[in-house]
Amino acid sequence: MTAATWRSTGTRWLKFNLVGGIGVGVQLLVLGTLRTGFQVDYLVATALAVEAAVVHNFFWHERFTWADRTAKSRLMRFIKFNLTTGLVSILGNVALMKMFAGIFHMQYLVANLTTIAACSLVNFAVSDRFVFRSHLQLERKC
Repeated sequence: MTAATWRSTGTRWLKFNLVGGIGVGVQLLVLGTLRTGFQVDYLVATALAVEAAVVHNFFWHERFTWADRTAKSRLMRFIKFNLTTGLVSILGNVALMKMFAGIFHMQYLVANLTTIAACSLVNFAVSDRFVFRSHLQLERKC
């Protein structure tokens, strides 16, 4: 990898984390509202909160983090994002929440922050290499 590639990836990683940080706020707000305001089970509330953050993050990643990478179909990109990073986030968050909050009795918001951090590296790699790969990059490989 060249120095320019490392800088580009580093800049993208910072943008990814900025969007993700705002997404964490969305996720915690939805989780807290569902748990406290509506007494929804913590695992169901977690899955719904994660999906709210996934949708939020997709639109910001599309316009900010990977704005330089074009796609033929935004809908297909959104579906890929939900089926990859969305699934990793939901399954990872629910499984880790079950462990941290359910088994170890960690406070649910602290447990949720811990699970978010654990899933972020996988999500960046999947997003960068698969979801937000430009159709131009795909054509060059063929």
